Amino acid sequence: MNVRKLLSGGLVVFLFIQLLLAPVSVADAAAPPSLSAEGAALIDVASGRILYSKNGSKKMRIASLTKTMTAIVAIENGKLDDVVTVPPEAVGVEGSSIYLKRSEKLTLEELLYGLMLRSGNDAAVAIATHIGGSVQGFTYLMNEKAALIGMEHTNFTNPHGLDDSNQHYSTPEDMAKLSAYALRNPVFRQIVSTKVKDISWEGEEWDRRLINKNKMLHLYNGADGVKTGYTKLAKRCLAASATRDGRQLATITLNASDDWNDSAKLLDYGFAQFPVKQLVGAGQDIRPEMPLPMATGAHLVTQNAFSYPLQTAEEAAIKQRVVMGQSTITADMDGQLVGFLQLYLKEKMIGQVPLLVRVDSPTSSQPLTGAYAFWKQFWDIVAGGLWSA
Repeated sequence: MNVRKLLSGGLVVFLFIQLLLAPVSVADAAAPPSLSAEGAALIDVASGRILYSKNGSKKMRIASLTKTMTAIVAIENGKLDDVVTVPPEAVGVEGSSIYLKRSEKLTLEELLYGLMLRSGNDAAVAIATHIGGSVQGFTYLMNEKAALIGMEHTNFTNPHGLDDSNQHYSTPEDMAKLSAYALRNPVFRQIVSTKVKDISWEGEEWDRRLINKNKMLHLYNGADGVKTGYTKLAKRCLAASATRDGRQLATITLNASDDWNDSAKLLDYGFAQFPVKQLVGAGQDIRPEMPLPMATGAHLVTQNAFSYPLQTAEEAAIKQRVVMGQSTITADMDGQLVGFLQLYLKEKMIGQVPLLVRVDSPTSSQPLTGAYAFWKQFWDIVAGGLWSA
């Protein structure tokens, strides 16, 4: 009886250990989180890959997330030390404010901090008139930049995001693209990651102290941006970002009653389920699908490495294709760009790496490759036959 109990107990323990060691299925591991947001998107900043989308192409109100575009257009078209004189139209703008005074002078950099940390609608108008000459002129620049970034379902009518018309809208995926684009700019990245900033307050005995409204900077490990937003019609909106081990992700949640938790869930999901994989190394030898005539010692190498965020199950779906701009590789082409290695995830191209010619120093033992090897071997046979005859 004791032996039987012992064996039964051992079997239970063995099965339990096997269960623990059994690999979790990819489908279960990759299950996206449940969100309160009506629309949401998650993007890998470096690659621009959308990792998750909920109603990603739905046109929605975006409230003060608009100011991400306002900031990046201003940074790219102005100078941080520009002195801006506050125009009358920027005074008393409804909603969030940094309490600008008419004809007060601040630098563009100070206004950008007021725009992104305290969501100053008055700062947005002051920036717009300084950079674009008018609010209308600035919104033209905003829409022009949106088109260049690839925001295909977006239209801006103002620099702050207040509910002034049904023609001011974007989508979760478009806003994710915007966040990723803006976060690649070091000035923007510095501003949105700042928790507290003091800026001048002309005519007052003290400076303005700006405390960032983005609670994610305190709530989430590695959080470093981006922008909060709210209007009565748009409801709670949030653009968030975080960096871990040198890798940055960004999220968008629109009309989200639980936006802080939604963003944290999405970031956790992205970091855990989409690790960055190096698909090609720098200086890696590449052989075209169709052999090319190549000089002795010549071969093709990648100019740089290429990495991409992938789920485990996606790695087997990566394909490579060599596209050449030259039909023959000669010894004097050492170091020249002659083609590209294109990488595909299923049928979608995810990137391409330049291919260079590398010609090694010839040695007596170095093998010939491609057509040169074929024709030399052919001639040796022919010449050998003639000589022996």
